Amino acid sequence: MILDVVKKKSWIRPGPLALTLTLSTSCILTAAGPLPAERLLQMSRPLVIAHRGYSAFAPENTLPAFQLAKAAGADLVELDYHIARDRVPIVIHDSDLDRTTDAAAKWGGKKIGVNSRSAAELQTLDAGKWLDPKFTGTRLLRLNEALDIIQTNGGVTLIERKAGDAASCVQLLRERNEMNHVVVQSFDWAFLKDFHDQMPQQILGALGPAGTRNGKKLTDEEKTLNPEWIDEAKKAGASVVGWNKLVTRESVAYAHGQKLKVWVYTIDDPAEAAALLDLGVDGIITNNPSLVWRAMALRGVEKAAPANR
Repeated sequence: MILDVVKKKSWIRPGPLALTLTLSTSCILTAAGPLPAERLLQMSRPLVIAHRGYSAFAPENTLPAFQLAKAAGADLVELDYHIARDRVPIVIHDSDLDRTTDAAAKWGGKKIGVNSRSAAELQTLDAGKWLDPKFTGTRLLRLNEALDIIQTNGGVTLIERKAGDAASCVQLLRERNEMNHVVVQSFDWAFLKDFHDQMPQQILGALGPAGTRNGKKLTDEEKTLNPEWIDEAKKAGASVVGWNKLVTRESVAYAHGQKLKVWVYTIDDPAEAAALLDLGVDGIITNNPSLVWRAMALRGVEKAAPANR
């Protein structure tokens, strides 16, 4: 109704009423605009995505890594989560605690599963000194805590589900009012389908390739992104395909034809990043965001050089 009134502005004299109506219309249009994750998918340039935070220089999936990734201007900050014994989502990549915590030294034994301890117990572990003594005292984060850190001041989280049901993740996003303020991804496409059925508007990423299919180990050729993989990802409700470097110009073009984006992981070599960008990929997932920013900048300079001669 306000829009109709403003359109008939020929009879509205300039003044407070016209100004109020115009401001009201502006607020309505702003409120109806794309959400943060949607805006990222609409960008014309490739995205820089920090893998487990800025994990080249800080302990992966921790507060320092997330803060550094944001300071480096990453478009998305990726993290992984597993489920503690008391069903609390805990931010960690591995299903056991050996590699990135002091659990073995503190509790004894090896291959202590994340799901074997409560969240409170897990948060007594040191998750930083394994990388560098200066990070001693860094602890594991609950997923809620990590989102509080990353989502402030315009940050966008790329949540990778390692374990846990779709309903719990959907409930978390609803409670936080963060649908499409984040992106959710997984290698488990059945999880994605279940998630999509419960929250169809949420942007999802289908990770691949799988190592096996129908009980058969796949070759690199079979793992290469192709129309069949892309069609399956779309059926699972994905808007993004997250793949390793086994992509081709043709597969990227096909994905674009199906209205899907292609993000590639985990790229820390400038030459590889440039080659993938030349194939038309829409995002680079990296342990070193600054390196990829530099590769993108140099690529832009090289493309512009002939025109400037």
